[in-house]
Amino acid sequence: MPAYRRILLKLSGEALMGDDNFGINRATIVRIVEEVADITRLGVQVAVVIGGGNIFRGVAGGSVGMDRATADYMGMLATVMNSLALADAMEKAGITARVMSAIAIEQVVEPYVRPKALQYLEEGKVVVFAAGTGNPFFTTDTAAALRGAEIGAEIVLKATKVDGVYTADPKLHADATRYTTISFDEAMSRQLQVMDATAFALCRDQNLPVKVFSIFKPGALRRVVLGEDEGTLVHV
Repeated sequence: MPAYRRILLKLSGEALMGDDNFGINRATIVRIVEEVADITRLGVQVAVVIGGGNIFRGVAGGSVGMDRATADYMGMLATVMNSLALADAMEKAGITARVMSAIAIEQVVEPYVRPKALQYLEEGKVVVFAAGTGNPFFTTDTAAALRGAEIGAEIVLKATKVDGVYTADPKLHADATRYTTISFDEAMSRQLQVMDATAFALCRDQNLPVKVFSIFKPGALRRVVLGEDEGTLVHV
């Protein structure tokens, strides 16, 4: 039996690159979709927020002289492109998906409307939230926390390249150990970079736990949803 009825899956744009330097690696997106399909068959309601770093990184654009707000809007549009690619791959895998954008682009995707999103989830559709929060200066981590709270998700699953939160960078420190669980306050006091500060504070205030795990580890998403010892649980 799944440990969660409704989840918010946060994917980074970089997760779609695979071994490429940029863009969307088709084999990688297909494999991720297979993992998502696996948990939908368990009856889990799935919403997804995806970043745009594989196409455009707002902060980097701002750092070379571009206006930060303009760069962030470009980053939001990159998330729409990723969301469309993800939804297309889901449809081909037999999953009904709906992309809902925080920025109005009605010829391409439907606008985000909370009651409609809840209806889709209850109908067993995967909802992909695009364009972040619709506002500059907020990351897609914050969008994931916000949408997760809005739809009543029981947990935010932050899919990364690392299989959890460690005491130190495991690539640099061979003796680094993975936390099985850790509180929001402890993670903050130890300055562990789980999410950006705004997203982290929102999850803590809304008592919305966060599970950090590796999307590149086969079967990890299923194990997380089944409540097994996978990744790191951050809780109040």
